[in-house]
Amino acid sequence: MENNMSSEMIQVETSISDEMLAELFLSQVMWDFKKSKIIEGIDKCLKSKDKETFLRLIDKLKSIS
Repeated sequence: MENNMSSEMIQVETSISDEMLAELFLSQVMWDFKKSKIIEGIDKCLKSKDKETFLRLIDKLKSIS
């Protein structure tokens, strides 16, 4: 019985570990996406010489970094 409990605990730990890894991965993907969108916006502001939006986006980029 003890061996069976140990096996079940390992499965639960693995499941939790996999879930945490998936959450970290998704969090990183979302961060990368947000960062790339902000940088894309910054590039557009530079081309259109939109200083106000540029400064706002720079602040936003700093806050997520």
